[in-house]
Amino acid sequence: MFDVLVIGGGHAGVEAALAAARMGSKTALITISIEKIASQPCNPSVGGPAKGIVVREIDALGGQMGITADLTALQFKMLNTNKGPGVQSLRVQSDKIAYSEMMIEVIKKQENLDVIESMVEKIIANDQKITGVMLTDGSVIESKSVILTTGTYMSSKIMISDQVTSSGPEGQPTTNKLSQSIRDLGFTTFRLKTGTPPRVKRDSIDFSKTLIQPGDEHPFFFSSLTKSEDVIQEQWPCYLTYTAKPTHDIIQLNLHRSSMYSGVVEGVGPRYCPSIEDKVVRFSDKERHQIFLEPISRKLDTIYVQGFSTSLPIEIQEKMIRTLPGLENCIITEYAYAIEYDAIEPTQLFPSLETRLIEGLYCAGQINGTSGYEEAAGQGLMAGINAVLKIQGKEPLILRRDEAYIGVMIDDLITKGTLEPYRLLTSRAEYRLLLRHDNADIRLSEYGFRVGLLSKDRYDDFIKRQHLKSVLVDELKNKRILPKDLLQKILIEKGYAPLNEGLSFYDALKRPQVQIADLLPYIESEITDLDARQVEIEIKYEGYIAKAKKEAAKLLSMEQWKIPGDFDYDNVAHLSIEGRQKLMKYRPLTIGMASRISGVNPADVSVLLMTLQGRQSISNGG
Repeated sequence: MFDVLVIGGGHAGVEAALAAARMGSKTALITISIEKIASQPCNPSVGGPAKGIVVREIDALGGQMGITADLTALQFKMLNTNKGPGVQSLRVQSDKIAYSEMMIEVIKKQENLDVIESMVEKIIANDQKITGVMLTDGSVIESKSVILTTGTYMSSKIMISDQVTSSGPEGQPTTNKLSQSIRDLGFTTFRLKTGTPPRVKRDSIDFSKTLIQPGDEHPFFFSSLTKSEDVIQEQWPCYLTYTAKPTHDIIQLNLHRSSMYSGVVEGVGPRYCPSIEDKVVRFSDKERHQIFLEPISRKLDTIYVQGFSTSLPIEIQEKMIRTLPGLENCIITEYAYAIEYDAIEPTQLFPSLETRLIEGLYCAGQINGTSGYEEAAGQGLMAGINAVLKIQGKEPLILRRDEAYIGVMIDDLITKGTLEPYRLLTSRAEYRLLLRHDNADIRLSEYGFRVGLLSKDRYDDFIKRQHLKSVLVDELKNKRILPKDLLQKILIEKGYAPLNEGLSFYDALKRPQVQIADLLPYIESEITDLDARQVEIEIKYEGYIAKAKKEAAKLLSMEQWKIPGDFDYDNVAHLSIEGRQKLMKYRPLTIGMASRISGVNPADVSVLLMTLQGRQSISNGG
């Protein structure tokens, strides 16, 4: 008998299993292949817009992805540095072989964690409560809780044109009976589709025809544990090329042979990571599209052709890829394909990621309709934490929308659902200025320590860093630039007029052109570069941050109005027909959740709130 049983060894499964084991629960990870644990079957990268902040959040909570991503990176790149801090995010180019190897080593060394190499065929539950799973050999493993992190492996099909193969990513087996087992328990499933581009031999590319994309000279990292000396010193470059008119002509001529456009694909593909044929059709006014050439591993002479996902026939792929500048004579080592798979409707989940139908059964990752390693890992971590908290008889850890992108993602999934692979974007967060790369530890370290995933030493280091930042802020407020002070040259060099009266370092830093790096040489400080950047952002955007926090407080007040699980919406007068139907279907836990359900309008929310307030008044004897 296990406390926690995790099904699937992808990014969600790894975080779920490690979290549960590290919190002291007897845990097992069931995976089709131990060698494929934490594999990267698509992009050889971690992070990106919004996603990179999720990795920072995982690290702040005590997860593993950020540590491994840093130590196995080939390149570090902070994105959107020419924009505001609310949209800046780290992305690393991964050594996909080293990444998986490190995760496997971490898994094997983890106490309280067993790894079982097998495939699950059936979920077993009695009286709407999980009891375990049955493997393909008929053996049963009992567990107090089960976390499904099956990724794209449920009833998956690989498609290249009209050629359809029953298979998981990279030729791995697929599980066909598990989907039916889930449906037999009462769950609704639906089909989704994603895809992957070709891989080409590095030596067959003429990089002189492309634009080099180097990494950052002084990189930031995902994990607060990472030191500069721990990571790669000579970063690998990526390269940029473009499609051209001949590329588009070939695609248009053969569009009927694409799996998507020929009717072979049943599922819905990702809106924000479309195939190249989908780009050409949807954006027919564009003369060209960006294509990034990315290294995959030190051990492989292979390049990933980012942005060139397709399900066109192999012979067409050969023609179209050679229209890209630099790839005229390239040798394809792996052809592109589309993959279709089963997912569950995520509105069937509580915010803890426990299913509403079966107690003790949790779902995390692409099974919930998301795309991306980072979204999966964030969900896996939360499912692992909450499975253990439930066993311990404690309240689940639910992250609010103003606390984490992980909270935004889970709330979106359970209140709105998804009809396509869900991808996190900074635009999905109402309070993105509060959810920055630099402050993930401030937002979430307390939670990580409380649930037992952050060690006392690491938490104490976090507290020490917060103290050093407060000391720095005090110094910035107390230290002044005087009119006759030589320090005034900093302002003059930045284009400001000479001072007529003294100015504190703190107020000087509010000026757009002045950076904290200009002032630190005149202050005694042991602060790290990331913490200094955080202080600078907090000062420069002080008014905007205060406004965002005020708006978030309004959200919190709505979240504090709980809705009883057996609440009878039929007895609430003046609800709209659609609002009543949606509220009865999704059964939100709070007024805040109710307000975010599609089809529940503001008037419905007001009526519902007044009803709850009236009942509370009656129960209080008012």
